Amino acid sequence: MTVKGPVLALALLLGAASASADAAAAQTPAQPQADAPNFDRILARAMELHQAGDLLGAIETYKAALAISPDRADALSNLGAAYAKLGQFDDAVAQYDAALKSDPDNAQIRLNLALTYYKSARPAQAIPHLKRVLSSDPQAKSAYLVLADCYAQTGQDQEAVSLLQPREAMFGGDLAYAFLLGTSLLRTGKSDEGQQYVDRVFGAGESAEGHLLMGMAYLGHQEYRDAKTELEKAVRMNPALPTAHAMYGRALLGLGEQEAAEREFQKELGLNVNDFESNLQLGNLRKNTQRFDEANAYLERAITIRPSDVTARRLLASLRLQTGKVEEAAKMYEDVVRDAPDLVDAHVQLATAYNRLKRTEDAEREKAIVDRLNAEAAAKQKGKGGTTPTLHMSMRVPERAGWESVVGVLGVVA
Repeated sequence: MTVKGPVLALALLLGAASASADAAAAQTPAQPQADAPNFDRILARAMELHQAGDLLGAIETYKAALAISPDRADALSNLGAAYAKLGQFDDAVAQYDAALKSDPDNAQIRLNLALTYYKSARPAQAIPHLKRVLSSDPQAKSAYLVLADCYAQTGQDQEAVSLLQPREAMFGGDLAYAFLLGTSLLRTGKSDEGQQYVDRVFGAGESAEGHLLMGMAYLGHQEYRDAKTELEKAVRMNPALPTAHAMYGRALLGLGEQEAAEREFQKELGLNVNDFESNLQLGNLRKNTQRFDEANAYLERAITIRPSDVTARRLLASLRLQTGKVEEAAKMYEDVVRDAPDLVDAHVQLATAYNRLKRTEDAEREKAIVDRLNAEAAAKQKGKGGTTPTLHMSMRVPERAGWESVVGVLGVVA
């Protein structure tokens, strides 16, 4: 399969979105100011430096212009773009936020802010801004794709389907659209529908991307040997293919090949330090071997990427409990059981934390919940004619598809 044409199209589309945002910001009507000629001259010089690639010079010159007129949205937005180009995403966000305070209805600046969050692995923060962009510009194709990918990265697959499925006519044969919609449909259990879109990605020939998709599909069904075969081919054909090493590591872990799995997760982080799956799995592995500082770094990063992920939150809470930070662990487990009240071992761990804090009544309440959930599970299993399962109290990471961004999988740089 060859995906370079559609991938390049998406890359250009996203790049154009960012570039057009800067251009639109630069054309924002001038606001009254005391020294307009000097401001315009300095801003024009900053834009020349920016376009010539002298980002550090542009930044200093934008700052000089803003010293004359601190609230100019055009200069603030362009300064944000320069910071983003250097990878200084927090500084970029600050400038875009300031620009939107001056011009809150500027959809182009808001799109740039969303793309900055997206490129800095903060999809949850990009989502509300992308939704506002689309509310003001329903034809912004790039915003739909980025928003769908943000939904996918944060585990909101049904939202991605609901966003993309009604817009088939808008995207036609766009490969990125087919990939995002197809994989989201697969993850929501709509295999037949999803496969139709995924088939478009494969095309006629063999590719690393095709083997990656097949491997991920096998992972979704916990068919680890077949997944390993496909993912091994993917990383051999393209060792730099984002998410491939993480998925290969997942397959190896499922087969009990832990050391090999760790090597693959590390390779993935060498390509993308913000890969959620690799941070999560390495955090769990380091936690289990009591390398607590390393575990904390990985799990903190995983939660930064997906703040609502229950597995990451449980693992970090367990780490807090292991390292004696009992009050913090109790608070984290309280949040987890509020969001996922049927997770038995989260209640077990919360009861443990309460006991250590001498909160006897709270601990007894949690134990009663555990007894009730176990009884319900036993009754349900008995009704199916099976044997009663033995409760496993460890903080084992549940299996997951582990899909990452279309920007990563298809090699697109936003």
